[in-house]
Parts: sequence; structure tokens; C-alpha cells
Amino acid sequence: MNDGIGGLGGEGYGNGGATDGGEPPVVEIRRDRLLAALTLIAGIGLLLALPFALRAGSEFFLPLTAALVIAIALVPLLEWLERHRVPAPLAALTCVLLFLTAANVALASIVVPAWQWVQLLPERVPQIQSNIAPLIDFYSNLEKFVNKTLHNFASAPVTQTASIPASPPTSLLDLFTTSAPNALIQMFFAVLVIYFFLSGWTRLRRAAITSRTSFGGAMATARVIQDVVDDTSAYLGTITLINLSLGLFVSGALWLLGMPTPLMWGGLVALLNYIPYFGPILCAMLLAIGGLMVFSDIWWALLPAAIMVGAHLFEANIFTPLIVGHRLTISPILILVSLSFWGWVWGTTGALLAVPLLIIIQTVLDAAGKPDIAGFLFEQGTLVADRSPRKSRPFGGSDQSG
Repeated sequence: MNDGIGGLGGEGYGNGGATDGGEPPVVEIRRDRLLAALTLIAGIGLLLALPFALRAGSEFFLPLTAALVIAIALVPLLEWLERHRVPAPLAALTCVLLFLTAANVALASIVVPAWQWVQLLPERVPQIQSNIAPLIDFYSNLEKFVNKTLHNFASAPVTQTASIPASPPTSLLDLFTTSAPNALIQMFFAVLVIYFFLSGWTRLRRAAITSRTSFGGAMATARVIQDVVDDTSAYLGTITLINLSLGLFVSGALWLLGMPTPLMWGGLVALLNYIPYFGPILCAMLLAIGGLMVFSDIWWALLPAAIMVGAHLFEANIFTPLIVGHRLTISPILILVSLSFWGWVWGTTGALLAVPLLIIIQTVLDAAGKPDIAGFLFEQGTLVADRSPRKSRPFGGSDQSG
């Protein structure tokens, strides 16, 4: 028998050579460096092109992604209804109606009072100037710039307020009728995606599991699907309850302070708290402006923002980790990167979807295994089989008979 041993040098490794007694030739394995380079270039190109494709196609990808995330979060409610012998189409319709009802209530409780605050803002600019005058005097090096900015803002023509509609939308129907046709189509498309996804969820899951060719593959698929649903719905459900509790607490505190429309401010706190890091900062700034519009003393005016910041620090550092636990703990760096990426791609809506999308991607990668890029490029990923028999080694030497 002849033995051939391939070298580990620049082009390949493995066993080579042929046999004399009718045995099949030994397959030699070599590494194709051109294939590795092309694979690396193609991967980098796809990675760089994906954000621009998602951003350019936001009219399609944004409502589709938002609808899928909402539908995944509603799957536990759908399964509960189906366990109680509710037909799948009726259960899906019930979930969609409950979601639309909740969205309508949130719109009515937040948008309508906020619209009144926006209309009231030009009239309260002198009071804001009077309240922040001590701060302007304290920071004397910024006095000229701030005074000029405030003067320009306060002396704006009153006709600018005419661009604000007199009556805000009071329901989703009003929002549909006053929105651009493109936004109306996107909302209608998202609702349809949620309904059809939920109505066919059981069938889709069964098909995904039974289409596997092995029992292990079917079990792995079922586990990934269940983990994605459990983690996404658990996160959104838990965070929603926490945000509602935070909003109700802030609303009660503002009501005790005499702040107008405390429920609207609590709704803003609950909504913006879905956006990590930036949401609470923006909410504190809005509360500071609202306090300056209402109260004459600057320290009393900044108290609503201080209450919100204190409540958020307690919620983020003590209450949420205690409730959520370690199962849904995500690296702050990953959250910041995901928030920046999806916020850049899709704006505020992308920032709201950043953490749920991160949970879905992380769950799938944990189940399927994180890609080993170095191993793919330098080991088995770019190995090809050379099935042509060889009688001599590529780097010198020849087969020897034993």
C-alpha cells in the first residue's frame, strides 16, 4: 500500500496518493485561498450594504419588522385563547383588536393633551425666559448666546402657530384620515401582517418542525422557536408592566405637585422608557420644559424632571434587575450598538424596536451557534476536496512502497 501525506504549507493538507490493490484513491484536502478571500469580500460587502438597504426600503421593512415583533409578543395570548378552544382566526382577530384598543387608548391619553401643550408653548415663552434668567446670569459666558436664542424664539411671528392643527387626532381612525396615504398604507399593511401571522402561527410552527429530516433537527427547531417567543414576549410584557408602573408613579407625583395633565406626562414616561438611555433623558428634558411653563420658581419648576430622574434610576438599577432577572440580561454595549444602529436606520421607531430585535437575534444565535469567522476562513469553511488521484506530492517527494 502507498501512503501519501499532504503538507501543511501554503496550499493544502491531507492524505494523497493512490493504491495498487483496487482501493479507491485517497481524497486530498486543500485550502482554497481564493475562495476564502472571495467569501470574506462578499461577507463584508453584504454587511455594509444591509443597513443602507434597510434604510432605503424603510417603507416596506419598517412596518413588516414592527408587525412581526408585535405578533411574536402576542403569541402567548394567542396560544392561551387556542387552548380554550377559540378558533385560530377568531383568536388572531381578538389579539389584533386588543392591541388596537390599547394603541387607541395610549393615543387618546398622550397625543391630545400633548397637542394642547404644544399650542400653549408660544404663550409661555416669556415665563420660561423669566424662570431661567438666574441660570443665564450664573453662566455669564453663555448669556449672549442663550439670550439671542430665546429672543429669536420669543419674537417669532404668531402666524407660525397656524401650521398646528386646531384639533389633534383623538383616535387611530382620526390619525389614519389625517395622515399621508403612505403612512395609512403602512399601518394597514402592518395590521394585516399581525393578523395573518397569528392566524397561521400554529400551522407555520408545525411545518417548520416537521420539515426537519432528523429528530434532533426537529427538536432544535422547536426549541429555537419557543425560546424566541418566550424571550421576546417575556421581555416586552415585563418591560410594559414596569413602564406602566413607572408612568403611574410619576403621574401621581405630578398630580400632588399640581402639574396639569399628569396622565399625559406619565404616558410619555412609560412610552419613552422603552428606549434605553436616550428615552429617559428626553423625557426629563420635556418635563423640565413643562415645569418651566407652569411654575414661576425655577427650583419648583425643575422638580418634575428631578422626580422622573430619581424614579427612573430606582427602576433601572434596582426594580428592573430584580424583576427581569439574569435570563433576559443583555450587555449594555450590545444595547447601545443596537439602539444606535436601528435608530439610525429607522429613527424613533427603530429605537423602540432595538432591544426586541436584539433579543430575537441573540436567541437565534445562541441556539444555532455563533459564527466562527476565523475557523471558516482558515479551517474547514474553505476546505475543498481534490478527488483526482496523485502519485506524487505537490511539494516534492513521491509515493513509497512498503
